[in-house]
Amino acid sequence: MMRITGNGRGRIGAVAVAAALAVLASGCEEAEKAVNKGGDTPCNEFVAQDKDKQRVTVTKFLEQERNGNAPATNDQTVDASIAAIELMCRAQANPDTPIRKADLTGILVPK
Repeated sequence: MMRITGNGRGRIGAVAVAAALAVLASGCEEAEKAVNKGGDTPCNEFVAQDKDKQRVTVTKFLEQERNGNAPATNDQTVDASIAAIELMCRAQANPDTPIRKADLTGILVPK
């Protein structure tokens, strides 16, 4: 438990800790995106991910597919892609199939 002293050092310390946690949280997301496999993520890994990690995976996958040639992804595109990939992965006989095999052409990724 933090004690707030009359000179305000406790309050400054609390603000510093909160700021450090915010930086770490945003850094973790960037680190996750950097090591995330994107479209090479196998279906069995994708369906085991929580919703936040699936969002990072699909966003990276869509960025890989775009190669800078298509408009930036938006929340609706990512949400629809997650649904399509989950459907494809759950129907796959081979759990090692990479999510890039999901047929999103013409639906979510411009031809």
